[in-house]
Amino acid sequence: MADAWGAPGGTAFERREARSDGLAGNARLIAEPAYRRLLAAEPLLRRSIPALIIIFLVVIAALRFLSLMNERDDVERDAKAILSLAAGQLASSISVDANLGSTPGATQDLLEGISRQGAMGRSHVLAVTDSAFKIVAVSPQSTGWEGRSLDAIAQGGQPLFMFGDRAGVMEVRIGGQDWYAAVSLTNGRNSAAAALVPQDAVFYTWRKTVSLNVTLFVLTAGVLIVILYAYFGQAARAQAADRIYLEAHQRIDMALVRGRCGLWDWDMVRGKMYWSRSMYDMLGYEPCDAMLSFGEVDEIIHPEDGDLFQLANRIVAREIDHIDQVFRMRHADGQWVWMRARAQVIDPEAPEIQLIGIAVDVTEQRHLALRSEAADLRLRTAIENINESFVLWDSAQHLIMCNSKYQQDNGLSDRDVMPGASRAVLEDRMLAFASERRLANTNGQQGGVTFERQLADGRWLQVNELRTRDGGTVSVGSDITQIKLHQEKLVDSERRLMATIHDLSLARRAEEERSRELVELNRKYMKETERAEAANRAKSEFLANMSHELRTPLNAIIGFSELMEQALFGPLGSPRYEEYATDINGSGKYLLGVINDILDMSKIEAGQFSMDQEEIDLCPLMRETVRVISLQAAEKSITVETRIPDSLTLFADRRAIKQIIINLLSNAVKFTGQGGRIAVRARNTSSALVLTIEDNGCGIPKEALSKLGRPFEQVQNQFSKSHAGSGLGLAISRSLAELQGGALKIRSTEGTGTIVSVRIPIKKSTQPVRAAA
Repeated sequence: MADAWGAPGGTAFERREARSDGLAGNARLIAEPAYRRLLAAEPLLRRSIPALIIIFLVVIAALRFLSLMNERDDVERDAKAILSLAAGQLASSISVDANLGSTPGATQDLLEGISRQGAMGRSHVLAVTDSAFKIVAVSPQSTGWEGRSLDAIAQGGQPLFMFGDRAGVMEVRIGGQDWYAAVSLTNGRNSAAAALVPQDAVFYTWRKTVSLNVTLFVLTAGVLIVILYAYFGQAARAQAADRIYLEAHQRIDMALVRGRCGLWDWDMVRGKMYWSRSMYDMLGYEPCDAMLSFGEVDEIIHPEDGDLFQLANRIVAREIDHIDQVFRMRHADGQWVWMRARAQVIDPEAPEIQLIGIAVDVTEQRHLALRSEAADLRLRTAIENINESFVLWDSAQHLIMCNSKYQQDNGLSDRDVMPGASRAVLEDRMLAFASERRLANTNGQQGGVTFERQLADGRWLQVNELRTRDGGTVSVGSDITQIKLHQEKLVDSERRLMATIHDLSLARRAEEERSRELVELNRKYMKETERAEAANRAKSEFLANMSHELRTPLNAIIGFSELMEQALFGPLGSPRYEEYATDINGSGKYLLGVINDILDMSKIEAGQFSMDQEEIDLCPLMRETVRVISLQAAEKSITVETRIPDSLTLFADRRAIKQIIINLLSNAVKFTGQGGRIAVRARNTSSALVLTIEDNGCGIPKEALSKLGRPFEQVQNQFSKSHAGSGLGLAISRSLAELQGGALKIRSTEGTGTIVSVRIPIKKSTQPVRAAA
């Protein structure tokens, strides 16, 4: 069959070892890179290249090092020979002409002549000395050695001065530098000739040669290392590229297998077809490397799904240049597999037509589509047979489907309800409603819309419209005619019942009002009763306290005055009478203080206590108050500590502030034992002054803290029952603080101590403060 449409006698299509993705271009041969074959064939050579390069560099460096060291030895040997010859020649000239040593000018000319010889350089120094090695002539004269001792200039050259030529050329130190020196003694040791040269000058040219050789070696080594790095880098990149290609090829194969997809290549001229491994896996056949013939592929295609021969003729005739077709192919187990093939001619203008494409297993999608069609048919049948009207609109409000009940209720024909009809057009063609009312939905906007519609024939419909997930609308209409009839009867009965309930509610509401009034009157009565009883108890306790507080000083006053009147202890000038007079004065003052406290408290409660605000410098006021209390504290050895800033001002009544501080300090001294401690602190916080008085006295029981600050209240315990007082100090202090917009707080622990804090606003009030009645 292949020969019928293909070119007979054609050579077999050589199978490619690797292909691209099949849609981007023609299949191509992926040849293994030559460098990879080279590296695989000669791994030992590849590993030995770095070692060979390093050995080469080491050998070159060693040879050049030895050559440079030999050259250095030659330079040193030549320099010593020149020095030895110069010193000997100079000594011989001096020995021949005995007048040279005593004639400085002639000696200098001799030195200049020898220095100009070719072997001597500018760095060489020639000198002539006397028998004591004192330099009489030197060349060049710029050295400044003339007249100096040569053995003092050249350190470390004593053998030269002792043995002369026999000592040879030696290394000496001159001016901190290393020199070569040779000394030759004349006959009779009457004078000496010396030749010297710095080592730096001797080896200057050699050092330049060494620098040049080192530079050349470093450059050569750098170039070789760069070449080596590039070689290995290129080899590594090539290996990585091969690895990436193999991994990509494996991923493509795996993706094709997992995605139930395969690649195929159809050579139309030769009638051969290439399948990827995934194609064989999809159909359950054993993969093979040979190309498939046209007949082999046509045998497994279902005959009802198209003619492969006709399709090939159309492609060869250039009628089409691509394929997109769904057909069935026989699986290895005998079942039919639905495949979707898509392909494209690589080059429509080429003389040899080659088709490359992809095939996807769509069996599941095909079965799913069939099941969807069956389910859709069942759904349409069920919707048609329900008693409610049903209609479904898409997101653009076009008709998708409806049942005959919907057509009957709205007077629509089959031609009107064709799928795709606009909702607005259908609503214009519907029968008019007698009435329509939208009902409230308890589920909000997401719950849809509900309407009650009365048709022209008198029937009632309840229509529920819901939004679908794709933005469409589904509407279901239920016949509620019987429900509406029953509802009318229920509404009438409910109306009569509501009238009766209304009357009962009015009567019950009136009864509840009377009950609330009685409860309120009873609550007010109980509250006033409690206040009266509390006032009565407070007055009784006050009178009980005052009976003792008033009688004690009055008894002292009366008793002592009677003793003084009767002069029982002699004339009035007796010291005993002075003591009585002191007691009478103290009792009177105490009684006056109690009465003043009572009067102040009465004024505050009567609303007759007025205060004048002024700017107060708190520091002097506090110090004055502390000095007043310090006398009482000194009697009990109590330490009073104050921590008050030097600049602290507030707008308040000076007399009230002073009275608050005196009352609180007096209480602290009164209830603090012998040798106790009182701390007074003042600070600004949040536009208010906070005054804190802390003591380590007897403390106050927890259950009694709520009573403190009330008029005529005192706390009696084993620590405080011996202290006299009216019980008005804290009440007056609290009232004075509150009159100025402040507050007083007490914290105490029984047996540990008490902390009293007073908070007074700093800013000035706009109106004068007066106690409230």
